[in-house]
Amino acid sequence: MSDSWVNSAERIGSDLLLDLAGPGSRRAVLIRALRDAVREGRLAPGTRLPPYRSLAADLGLARNTVADAYAELVAEGWLTARQGSGTRVAPRTAPLTPVRVPKKAPEGPATPAHDLHQGKPDAGSFPRAAWLASSRRALNAAPNDAFGPGDPQGRIELRRALTDYLARSRGVRTTPGHIVICSGFAHALRLLFAGGVLRGPLAVESYGLGFHRSILEAAAVRTVPLALDGDGARVDELAGLPGVRSVLLTPAHQFPTGGPLHPERRSAVVDWARGRGGLVLEDDYDGEFRYDREPVGAVQGLDPDRVLYFGSVSKSLSPALRLGWMVLPEHLVGPALRAKGEREAWASVPDQLTLADLIESGDYDRHVRRMRQRYRGRRDQLVAALATHAPHVTPTGIAAGLHAVLRLPPGTEQSTVKAAAWQGLGLDGLADFRHPAATMPATDGLVVGYASPPDRAFTEALAALCRALPPG
Repeated sequence: MSDSWVNSAERIGSDLLLDLAGPGSRRAVLIRALRDAVREGRLAPGTRLPPYRSLAADLGLARNTVADAYAELVAEGWLTARQGSGTRVAPRTAPLTPVRVPKKAPEGPATPAHDLHQGKPDAGSFPRAAWLASSRRALNAAPNDAFGPGDPQGRIELRRALTDYLARSRGVRTTPGHIVICSGFAHALRLLFAGGVLRGPLAVESYGLGFHRSILEAAAVRTVPLALDGDGARVDELAGLPGVRSVLLTPAHQFPTGGPLHPERRSAVVDWARGRGGLVLEDDYDGEFRYDREPVGAVQGLDPDRVLYFGSVSKSLSPALRLGWMVLPEHLVGPALRAKGEREAWASVPDQLTLADLIESGDYDRHVRRMRQRYRGRRDQLVAALATHAPHVTPTGIAAGLHAVLRLPPGTEQSTVKAAAWQGLGLDGLADFRHPAATMPATDGLVVGYASPPDRAFTEALAALCRALPPG
């Protein structure tokens, strides 16, 4: 690129939309259009206007016409012109026509003082410097085709990085060819079921996200709940469901009740899938965050042909990135790509390249380890506060993840959620996650997220939580 081309581009200036309709000479029409733009606030005080040569070319006017219009408006006080600063809207000029402000929207529920909803990582701990450094390296190294229509399977750089990372950190057995990039687990569900890759009915855990069930319902998929106990989902119940050939599980950390799927049940559900020609869908939503025990590897490692593995960066980095992945058996890769379409429409290619570099540089691992320590400290604060101020309330599911379940006396959940709202807390009752067709006995409880509140407010949030709990 030559210096003369760069200098020419710099002289072109910014775009300016003007309405040149109406009576009068071209000069008069232009002056009126510029005045109107200033009056209405579309050209704010201090805004730099394009050079008159550039505006003349854009509007198809003679240069002298634009130069004369600028000079007239400078003389009238609408604009200012200084050597080296260009022509700008005069700073003392205020919009003369009141700008219409939309009517205030009806107020919704009051925003809680402390957000203890589950599923939210600490937004303030996003690794901005590391992400920026990886972005620069990735964009500098990216081939030109990275900026064309995206491959629906995802950039090969990210799929290679994930292949190695998932193998060493989660025990996933795969190759880049078996990974399909998506924007998260919800997107994966839509692709596979609404896209016709998989069909129901689908066995699910009796407690889970209602949002995921609604996605399945929208795809006309009937879900059949499995009971839960201290060892996870009762996968033995699958044998009594002759029409079901697929099951969705959160085996590393059952959502939301907590706890891993017992090793015998992990083997049993894979045997069931083999015997029935079925599939296991494994949602590894927070597999990186383990505190009091060794990490629980992915069920997918037991049989990659029968287990579909799903992960994302929603908990480890940020849900705003919209990056996730499906690790699929070979026979499902093609159908998944057909459901996704010919071009990548969801996951930003620059973000994919940046994440690949973040993983390969080791900064992703360093961030996860740092956040694991931070979240464990938050978990310990919650447990200590309960032990001191509410020893009759038992926290469960605390060996992993970003939330805990507080078991409550029977019949107290609804009143405790209301009491928490009065204390300025945003959180959920356990009943909100119960499958409407579940037959296992209901348990009263709160689902308390401890990752997102800022440090300065967390102690106060815990005090408010303890005040809201029923007495022992």
